[in-house]
Amino acid sequence: MYSSNAFDYINVLDKAADASWKRHELISNNIANQSTPGYKRQDIDFEGQLQRALRNSRYTSVDEKVSNLNLSRLEGKQYTDYGNYSYRLDENNVDPEMEQVYLASNQLKYEGLMNSLTTEFTNLKSVMK
Repeated sequence: MYSSNAFDYINVLDKAADASWKRHELISNNIANQSTPGYKRQDIDFEGQLQRALRNSRYTSVDEKVSNLNLSRLEGKQYTDYGNYSYRLDENNVDPEMEQVYLASNQLKYEGLMNSLTTEFTNLKSVMK
């Protein structure tokens, strides 16, 4: 991680991309365990953490909010989904069709984050010329 204000957005995008990658792994693991008796699906909540972190400084600009973020505390929270009650006899709560939807959605999000990171570096590169 870089410690210049020019890299504030890049650092946040980096954290978001890491969380998206971790979510991809968790969803893939859910799909792999769709037939495991008693398995409970797992997921990660990064967006909620980011929203709470940005909401703490209410009346400031987005630039100020991003530059004031404590990136060391901005981690996605991994959780096991016990609230998604199982309708199966083996008490597994993984819905394979929904996991595929989550996987596709997460893939689009990850690609968007990678495009945003590329754009930020392109902008920095053009400023340095």
